[in-house]
Amino acid sequence: MRKPAMRRLVATLGVVAAGALVMSGCASSGGEADASSNDSVSYALPAGTGPNWILPISSPDTMATHNSAIKATMWPRLFEYNGTSGKMEWDQKGSAAKSYEFSDDHLSVTITLNDLDWSDGEPVTSRDVEFWYNLVRYNAEKTGGYSAGRIPDNITSFEIVDDKNFTLTFDAVYNEEFLLANQLSLVYPMPQHAWDKTSADGEIGDYDQDPETAVQVFDFLFSQAEDMKTYATNELWKTVSGPYTVKSWSDSGQVVLTANDRYTGDDKPAIKEVTFVPFTSADAEMNAVRSGDVDYGYVTSAQLTNEKQFTDLGYTVEPWAGWSITYMPYNFANPEKGAFYSQLYVRQALQHAVDQETISDVIWHGAATPDYGPVPQTQDSDYLSDVQKDNPYPFDLDKSEELFTSHGWTKDSDGVFECTTPGAGEDQCGEGIAAGTKAEIVVTTQNGSQETDNMMAEIQSSLAKVGVKMTIDAKPLDSVLTEAQSCKVEGSTTCTWELVFFGTAGSWYFPAYPTGERVFAKDTKWNAGQYDNPEAEELINQMTFSTDPQIAQDYSALLAEDLPVMWMPNPVYQVSVIKKGLDVAHQDPGASFYPQRWSWND
Repeated sequence: MRKPAMRRLVATLGVVAAGALVMSGCASSGGEADASSNDSVSYALPAGTGPNWILPISSPDTMATHNSAIKATMWPRLFEYNGTSGKMEWDQKGSAAKSYEFSDDHLSVTITLNDLDWSDGEPVTSRDVEFWYNLVRYNAEKTGGYSAGRIPDNITSFEIVDDKNFTLTFDAVYNEEFLLANQLSLVYPMPQHAWDKTSADGEIGDYDQDPETAVQVFDFLFSQAEDMKTYATNELWKTVSGPYTVKSWSDSGQVVLTANDRYTGDDKPAIKEVTFVPFTSADAEMNAVRSGDVDYGYVTSAQLTNEKQFTDLGYTVEPWAGWSITYMPYNFANPEKGAFYSQLYVRQALQHAVDQETISDVIWHGAATPDYGPVPQTQDSDYLSDVQKDNPYPFDLDKSEELFTSHGWTKDSDGVFECTTPGAGEDQCGEGIAAGTKAEIVVTTQNGSQETDNMMAEIQSSLAKVGVKMTIDAKPLDSVLTEAQSCKVEGSTTCTWELVFFGTAGSWYFPAYPTGERVFAKDTKWNAGQYDNPEAEELINQMTFSTDPQIAQDYSALLAEDLPVMWMPNPVYQVSVIKKGLDVAHQDPGASFYPQRWSWND
């Protein structure tokens, strides 16, 4: 979620913890853009994070969004997808692929590469793509983001046609958007002629083509990537094909990129030097913003009540909306309360008590938007159904209360609903709910976030008016994440949580094609509450394999109505503050960034 990047649950599953304590460093660029600063820019990284991985193949614990974005400036992905155009789509200028053509039977695709060169003058070829493929297929379990049955497992044949063309054959017919946006976007051409060796002083060979020696190459590259202090000096990392290369990279995570003078693509940088600055707290970062030491930074949503303090300092304030959803899972596997949450009318009643519009406007000061279903809705798309868009469960406390009373619940002397008509009939409490059961829920939530605290208090107050007692169990984010996975751990004897919320660090960020197999499929890791609906499972499966565009809309509508989770307001990725004169174009809803497209206005 980004916030599982959770700010980011990222569908890539990079977890970014919000709100650490002390500033770890910043780069000074001065308060105003002058002639010298037109060649440089400083960008503030999310608090508590720092880039810590350079190899295009990630390890499981180095999949944060900023790692991927920085790597892509040096080694462009085969297919780059983002929302910088205003719509999530293929970014051909930023991709290594020039074009593609699927076969008539949809089982294979032939890809043509762009005319890119490596910085040592060698051309980027089909063999460089095969190099990535071989290393990943022979070392899949070691790579971050690997999912059994997905890439590279679903590729049955890699055929090199010539230096610029190759054909991939798949094990089944897949949805083309899924293959391009969610699978082939994970591929990076890598310099086989410079990296295909098993040791620092070893000879270059075709070691990736043999399973045994491919493991040795993989392990060697990983060992080199673990040494951050050599990122600027190691000859391996100097062979790049993208618009930037590393100038310096500190152990603290401060990274300086400089323009690759030998870049041959169309995505040429307008700014020569980009510094990525780590901070260990949002307060420290905001102090740097106030001092004018950050060109492109962020502030907390609370600062939106007084934007003038930043505009007076020469910044523009631009909330950065995300291609994401935010929610609280129900624990359908809870041995005592699972039956309660399994009743659709209960979930409907609880959802009717969440005033998403007020929470977004008042608590988030407009830095969040209501979220009614499984498809991101901060911008329109072909995947978003009218059912989800129109909100099937608007804030309505009377309707919430009526759903309980019409299903056999009566308020006790404390005003809390109690099941007085047990049974499985339409006007009864539901299967598995015993007489005397109280409408009491426990929400385990991240502590340390004022927005989260205020949201929980608002929902708690609304539910109390309905007749539902809500207890808030606030814990550190890591504890909440661990507890959410307790029911999924083999042999675990604890599965007692009821709802969990990952706070301001808990949005799920999707690839461009927002499928649900990572979050709502029955057996996936992040289906923490073990939601199990055969109809939803079939639609999730069809989104991967079917070429029918209606499937995504059906999926959006079903899960908006069936409520596998409690839908919550979706915060922006960040509230950006950008120094006047710096043009960053459209901020990518996928939470990536493209410094080669930033420019200073004269």
